[in-house]
Amino acid sequence: MPYHWTTPPREASQVLQLWPHNSLSAEGFAAMILGFFLFASVPLYSVIGTAVLWGLLPFMLAATGALYYALRRNQRDRRILEVLTVTPEVTHLTRTNPKGDTQDWESNTYWVKVACHEAGGPVPYYVTLKGNGREVEIGAFLSEEERRSLFNDLTDAVRRAANP
Repeated sequence: MPYHWTTPPREASQVLQLWPHNSLSAEGFAAMILGFFLFASVPLYSVIGTAVLWGLLPFMLAATGALYYALRRNQRDRRILEVLTVTPEVTHLTRTNPKGDTQDWESNTYWVKVACHEAGGPVPYYVTLKGNGREVEIGAFLSEEERRSLFNDLTDAVRRAANP
């Protein structure tokens, strides 16, 4: 699951880390690029030694390069980290975006409301935290089942911290 409580769930002060799921490892990335290159080069074997090879080769190399770029771009865009700290006094959320900039939100834990919007948000079962005059999203990159589980975990954590 792409989120993890770094403190035991029954403690009054808790820290939650969330990140997008990355299904392609470094070895999988290399295997994908190599496999695509090998399979894309199979039609070229029949034209080795002819001028047609030089006409088709740039397109095959461009397709391999485009796949490489797309996979690397996807990996860069998924470098998101959300850290939620829940204490009896303060709830603090820090989101680190793919480009490295951070966004912060903070509220008194007693006034924090955890909401799950089944419809109307950018994704089904959209989880938000409301407090201090602002409503912020959390875990929008998680799957639907993970957001449901996150909603239940957050509700319990905020309730425990607000009423120790």
